[in-house]
Amino acid sequence: MTNASRKTELKIPEGVLLGHALVARLAAGLGIRAFFIKGPVSVLQGLREAKVSADVDVVVDPLRLEDLMQGLHERGWRGRPVDPDSRTFPKHSVTFYHPEWPCCIDVHFRFPGMESPGPDCFESLWANTETLELAGQRLVVPSRELGVLFLALHALRTPALPSCIDELEYLADLTGREGLSGRVLELARATSSLAAVRPFLEVLLPSGVTVVWQEPSPEWRNRVAAQDPGSARLLAILQAPWSEKPRMLWGALFPAREVFLSGNIYADLSLPGQLRQHRARWVRFLRGLPRLIWGLRKVPFKGD
Repeated sequence: MTNASRKTELKIPEGVLLGHALVARLAAGLGIRAFFIKGPVSVLQGLREAKVSADVDVVVDPLRLEDLMQGLHERGWRGRPVDPDSRTFPKHSVTFYHPEWPCCIDVHFRFPGMESPGPDCFESLWANTETLELAGQRLVVPSRELGVLFLALHALRTPALPSCIDELEYLADLTGREGLSGRVLELARATSSLAAVRPFLEVLLPSGVTVVWQEPSPEWRNRVAAQDPGSARLLAILQAPWSEKPRMLWGALFPAREVFLSGNIYADLSLPGQLRQHRARWVRFLRGLPRLIWGLRKVPFKGD
């Protein structure tokens, strides 16, 4: 299937198409190395089934992150509010929105599951990119095997979701047909993502291949164990030193306004609006509690 026919089948929203072109031109103009992941580029590469994309995902050289962010600010883009608790929610990207633009731009300076230091990891990633055309713009994208690694890691964050199960099955079939497992393994080693990608990759490798699998990092274990914000907060409190627990518990019970705005930049911050959102948070937390308790069996949580 040609790129043009895939574009028609995809029905890519115009805002997403223009968003890719905008970021590509901005990065090129500033001399910043950046490449696009997931979304329509993965479909055009045949790495996932067609689906509607709602935003733009770009990986940027972490040493030039501030420059790209400044360029977006100068063009009217603003950083979306985020939860200030970086211990509970380690940051890996910055999301930008524009009041007159129908999509967001997620600027990734690292990718969960890839444990190599940011600049070193980016060099390994950049060495495995290629180009394709989208919206009349030549975009830098991952090689096929690197695209598989990105999509597998993304799905493995929430491996029990039906959509992620389907994505992992699709990737496994593709990797097996095209014999990509060896190259994916090399990239997993280069980016220190062996531990995170093991459940996907281990069953695809030939029987004679020996791999010394890494242990999952605390951050990755927590991401997989805690599948919603409430569960993540509880897990972080349990793991924190005793001296930090009271402050974190207070923040969980009485969250900053950015917590509400991170989910919806137009959230109602009036007293009744905040009360409704508090209630919704507790409902989500209680629904996810059984799954969290099950996940805690393999996660260390004793405070220092």
